[in-house]
Amino acid sequence: MTNAQILAACRSNWEYRGIDEASVREMLDELSAHLEDAQAVGRTGQDVVGRNVRAFAAAWARARTPLPRRVLRTASLGCFVIGCVLMPSYVTRWTTSLEVTPGHLAFWAVLGTATVAWELRRGSIGIRRSWAVALAAALPAALLTDRLAGNGVLVELPLWAAPVLLLPGLPYAVADARARKNGRA
Repeated sequence: MTNAQILAACRSNWEYRGIDEASVREMLDELSAHLEDAQAVGRTGQDVVGRNVRAFAAAWARARTPLPRRVLRTASLGCFVIGCVLMPSYVTRWTTSLEVTPGHLAFWAVLGTATVAWELRRGSIGIRRSWAVALAAALPAALLTDRLAGNGVLVELPLWAAPVLLLPGLPYAVADARARKNGRA
């Protein structure tokens, strides 16, 4: 793929994603400079952008997304994860109402925080071996919180709360799954 083809593919991807013209020009100028520098030292354009130009352009577009959109996406996916965590609790306990205690809240808060911190430290956000580390931190936190705060019920969540929490993040989760599938193909 030539540098001109890479720039054209990136431009079309960014315009499709709704990035304003001034930002597109700025991004193209920066990418063009990187491509020229790579060519000057004997590298190809694919050494700069990788094998999948669309994935490169999409990642750069996501990084240039305005803060309000990123906050909305993060909050929606956070609700989606909470909904995914709650659903099995209803099923395994065979109930239509879930009691949330301080221990449960501490467990899930520490588990989520430790997982994200571990994955960010590794440079990616994906759930792998970090769960073992996070679980090792979350269990003592839950036990200590139960010991100190007691196990009184903070709130009772009805069964409909989990699907409602899933809804805002569902489009983002589906789009991410499709992007991963297309990236592997």
